[in-house]
Amino acid sequence: MSTQANAVAAAPAEIKEIRPFYWSVRRELWEHRAIYVGPLAATAVFLAGFLITLGRLPHEMRELAAMDSMSQHDRIVVPYDMAAGLLMLVQILVSVFYCLDAFQSERRDRSILFWKSLPVSDRTTVLAKASVPLAILPFLIIVCIVFLQLAILLLSALVLSGSGQSTELLWRHAPWFRMALLVSYHILMVHTLWYAPFYGWLLFVSAWARRATYLWAFLPLLAAGFLEKILFNTAHFADFLTYRLGGGTDSVAPVGRMPIDTMTHLTPLHFLATPGLWIGFGLTAAFLAAAERLRRYREPS
Repeated sequence: MSTQANAVAAAPAEIKEIRPFYWSVRRELWEHRAIYVGPLAATAVFLAGFLITLGRLPHEMRELAAMDSMSQHDRIVVPYDMAAGLLMLVQILVSVFYCLDAFQSERRDRSILFWKSLPVSDRTTVLAKASVPLAILPFLIIVCIVFLQLAILLLSALVLSGSGQSTELLWRHAPWFRMALLVSYHILMVHTLWYAPFYGWLLFVSAWARRATYLWAFLPLLAAGFLEKILFNTAHFADFLTYRLGGGTDSVAPVGRMPIDTMTHLTPLHFLATPGLWIGFGLTAAFLAAAERLRRYREPS
């Protein structure tokens, strides 16, 4: 009986913790519609552009028949790689703009006074904002890319069948399931886990800077690299940023091959064992904890 009583008593407490977070996330989606409008618009634009070029596909496939297998692969996967690359670029841009505006906007329009009057902790608010670049956007981008690549594949197969050509080359060099797996793996590993400290830093700057968040976000990084070069004639900090911004692709895929290439072999254990990944987790936690404390005491701008 006592066990059942404890479980019943704990249930309302769990609901009270989950519901504020759920509504905080919905608030972010409501206030920042670019989170989903940007990826959806990019998907529609790319699909429209592909439809315009679809008429040339039968002629291109006839030319590919005389090429070697590697050349065929490189030509066939171009629209699929371009679709994934475009949406991943959109993800980065939307994440950067959102993170730098996350705390700044609520202080600028003084809505922070209203939100602080609600029974929602600063920790819940910070975690809800962090969930946008670390969970919501990656999931949305994966869905958009997988849908777009499937649409490209089916439309291409339909056009080739209508022109009396075989679709065997298409299905062999553009395996949709493997492309979806590789894209999901790359976005989760690199654009989420590997880039987490950057998003944490941007959220911290948004909580700390009263104005000019874009300047404060990037100027200290540039200044640190410049001072190191002047004082010590080295470029270790710049090399570190280049490696980090490059996605640490040597830990995700073999050197010399694109991480989303269908010939890539997945190496999740190697990536998860990378020390830089866990150092990044520590930095992310520190930035989010600092953002939580700053939001607690920062007044409206």
